[in-house]
Amino acid sequence: MTPTRLIGLAIGALILVFLGLSATFELHQTQQALLLRFGEPVPERGLVTEPGLHFKLPLIETVVYLDNRILDLESSKQEVLASDNQRLEVDAFVRYKIADALKFYQTVGSVAGADNQLGSVLNSAVRRVLGDANQSQIVRDERVALTAKIREQVNREAERFGVSIVDARIRRVDLPRQISEKVFDRMRTERAREAAEYRALGQQDAQQIRSSAQRDATVIVAEAQQQGDTMRGEGEAERNRVFAEAFSPDPDFFAFYRSMQAYDASLKGKGARFVVSPSSDFFRYFDRASGKAPAKP
Repeated sequence: MTPTRLIGLAIGALILVFLGLSATFELHQTQQALLLRFGEPVPERGLVTEPGLHFKLPLIETVVYLDNRILDLESSKQEVLASDNQRLEVDAFVRYKIADALKFYQTVGSVAGADNQLGSVLNSAVRRVLGDANQSQIVRDERVALTAKIREQVNREAERFGVSIVDARIRRVDLPRQISEKVFDRMRTERAREAAEYRALGQQDAQQIRSSAQRDATVIVAEAQQQGDTMRGEGEAERNRVFAEAFSPDPDFFAFYRSMQAYDASLKGKGARFVVSPSSDFFRYFDRASGKAPAKP
């Protein structure tokens, strides 16, 4: 076999391998494919959804792979003016799936093109729906209903691109940074004012309680002192009455007894000294047992 013939056989084998490889394509479970012939879908088999190995005409038919999963599109944060002239920063997202592969390929061409188109549609729907609602409705009262309106409008617009909207939601609604800082400052001022008011009321109540307690204590001490003085006076009066009843039969003995008590109380301490005249009436029982002055001549 001549070298020329060998080269021809090798070239022919390469051509056959190339044609064999270009006549098959593999489809994964996460994909769907458009089989095009000169840019137009092949009749009756233009859309391929079954995973596995498939055949096509080499050099004539081409394959366009499309994603078969649910795709996620994150919208950039945008500022929305509510109906009550409140500026809000809204962050939304949309999840979609390719429903009509041929329309999708003819209108947007790829997932990147679909993201670009759906991003504009989502932003327009968010501004349009939220622009007709006030701040309280957007943040709290009617958020679910507004989200449903946004999803409906986006889905209606997305049909032109051959996609179906699975979900579209408002992720977060915030005030702009400058406004939120002012709101937070106002809230801090209000809370500080309320705290100062509560502290003042607490101090006032504490002062009233202390004053009431001091007044009650003074009244109790005064009443106790008065009661003690009264009882002490009654006791002394009773003692004097008892003394008077006991010593009234013999006044001389009573005078002698009282003088002895005075001596005991005065001379009890050690080194007690008196500067008193010896003829003083205090020492009358020292000179005379009767304690009476002698009769004058």
